[in-house]
Amino acid sequence: MNKAIFLDRDGVINQVNLVDGIPYPPKDLSELILLPKVAEALQLFKDFGYFLIVITNQPDVARGKTKIETVEIINQFLKDSLPIDDIFTCYHDDIDDCNCRKPKPGSILKAAGQYNINIPGSFMIGDRWRDVEAGKNAGCKTFFIDYSYQEKQPESYDYKVKSLYEAAKIILEIN
Repeated sequence: MNKAIFLDRDGVINQVNLVDGIPYPPKDLSELILLPKVAEALQLFKDFGYFLIVITNQPDVARGKTKIETVEIINQFLKDSLPIDDIFTCYHDDIDDCNCRKPKPGSILKAAGQYNINIPGSFMIGDRWRDVEAGKNAGCKTFFIDYSYQEKQPESYDYKVKSLYEAAKIILEIN
């Protein structure tokens, strides 16, 4: 079986737009800014044999604030620019009650099935409670990148860090 690093997109790979302490995704490709040392962290994971799979909620599509094409352009740019193996995107909102929207584990479980991934040997890295809960619900070890957003925080996680690169150093030390 394979091992994977499951990653949230906004706030883990790229910068978010903060409004009153709440994070929002870039509105389009022109606003996309990679966070520091993301490329280095992802390459470290690849060098150690991890699949890199982004698991992202993009509810602004369901809310009519963003077009699905805009999200797909950003996702394709990230796949073309970074060593990402795949991106699983949920375009639903909470009201849709789908299994792919974090904190539910549907997207992680789907990716694990598609890529023959050993979930207990894998990690979910996110900057919001939904990311951490999805990882826990799937059975992954979890990393919480704490930016002190003014919103609900995860109740528990395996590791708390300040960046993806810090998470990469810890993961590579324990493996």
